[in-house]
Amino acid sequence: MENNLEAQIARATEVQARYADLLLSKANVIGVGVGFAQKGGASTHEVALVVMVDEKLPAAQLAADDLLPTELDGVRVDVQATGGFRAAPASY
Repeated sequence: MENNLEAQIARATEVQARYADLLLSKANVIGVGVGFAQKGGASTHEVALVVMVDEKLPAAQLAADDLLPTELDGVRVDVQATGGFRAAPASY
């Protein structure tokens, strides 16, 4: 099973590299990574391309060009609301 998980992560990482720029160009998207999909706010065991957004919006509130796919090249795309990010002050 470990090998299968490693293969899934490697595949998702390839897809991330291929599509990161496209996904980051969409409205509300602030990050793209590889992780586990969530369902009902809880993590699952399904490896996914995680697209981080400020907040999840209904499709009707997005332009057609900003809609996110549910999968890319056979890898699930999971949209997760993370809120905004900002750098923490350095403490040297």
